[in-house]
Amino acid sequence: MDGATPLSESELLFEDLVRSVHACDPIEVLEAADRYGRAIGLSKITVHLVDLQQHLLVPLTGGPILDIATTAAGEAYRHDTLRLVEGGAEELSLWLPLKDGADRMGVLHVRTSALDEPTLRRCQTLAALLALVITSKRAYSDTYVRRTRARSVQLRTEMLRAFLPPRTLGSARGVSTAVLEPAYELGGDAFDHSITRDVLHVVILDAMGHDLASGLTASVAMAGARGARRNGADLSQLTDSVEQALVTWLPERFCTAVFATLNLADGLFSWSNCGHPEPLLIRGGSLVDGAMCRPPELPLGLGGIVPDTPPRTVHRLRLEPGDRVLLYTDGVTEAHDREGRMFGLERFADFVIRAAAAEEPPPETLRRLIHSIRDHQGESFTDDATIMLVEWPPERRVPPPRSV
Repeated sequence: MDGATPLSESELLFEDLVRSVHACDPIEVLEAADRYGRAIGLSKITVHLVDLQQHLLVPLTGGPILDIATTAAGEAYRHDTLRLVEGGAEELSLWLPLKDGADRMGVLHVRTSALDEPTLRRCQTLAALLALVITSKRAYSDTYVRRTRARSVQLRTEMLRAFLPPRTLGSARGVSTAVLEPAYELGGDAFDHSITRDVLHVVILDAMGHDLASGLTASVAMAGARGARRNGADLSQLTDSVEQALVTWLPERFCTAVFATLNLADGLFSWSNCGHPEPLLIRGGSLVDGAMCRPPELPLGLGGIVPDTPPRTVHRLRLEPGDRVLLYTDGVTEAHDREGRMFGLERFADFVIRAAAAEEPPPETLRRLIHSIRDHQGESFTDDATIMLVEWPPERRVPPPRSV
């Protein structure tokens, strides 16, 4: 086209990379990215994905497995920011976060002899592209999953994990993040969340038992909640839909749950509690005692057993900017050490309060918290432990545009 600015050589190379990834298999994508990196003057490009328990960063095309707690790569992952480290032979190591939206996937490692601003921008763009490509290809390929699992998972766990969404989602207007253990032997815990323009939807479930039927119960409940939500149901209708699904298809099973929404525009938090532990509200650096304590209601699935079950109640609470709401299963607070000492509600809330005071991102707070609970139990779980954290962030003021 007349008058169009011709593309630079690096732009043409990047276009070639973008076009080629559609026909590449999951590993060929990374090899193509490495070739692009060499063409623009980078020594080596390596992708590390986080393992199932968020302890390690696992390379996909060779290299050492890296510990998240003690390495520069782990620091980039933990703090969601790039890290630059001097290497040997006048080489620099650049670590960049890889993210699927708000969810942390791993890190991109770039080695180069020099780093200027244009090269840094190209590296950041490449990290964004690879995150999108990996997210797309792992939906239908087992390649990435196999690399990030240390051992086999049980059948009920595989079924539940097929339903689980990414650990974290959200935007500057609101965040939901979750963790659950034992990663390879889940029983009946599950979570779900979804975000639209103005509403964040969250679900936490704890199905009766620790067998295949408990995993099936949680899966049916989650599918019922998603189907109702996607059909435009409000919280009351959604809860009724899940109840009906369990009574119809699994009449001898039940589960506890909390279904909730957060209006991202005005901070209105609405929830229905079906026999589950009460949500906790953290505000201004402290736990607000009893803020979300409401009269208990029956678990889901008892409609065919208990006659004249009353309609579920939808509770409402207006959050303040910076508030955090904690949802959890009883396997969190009842986790116990060899002497029988419980992890407890006080220690659980205090951990999150201290992390909030340090301005730690919610996903990192939960990663460390679930590891702390695991350590308390001597590296084993006698019950599923699931935690969700919903944050309505303080208003972020946008600076006025600079005059030119």
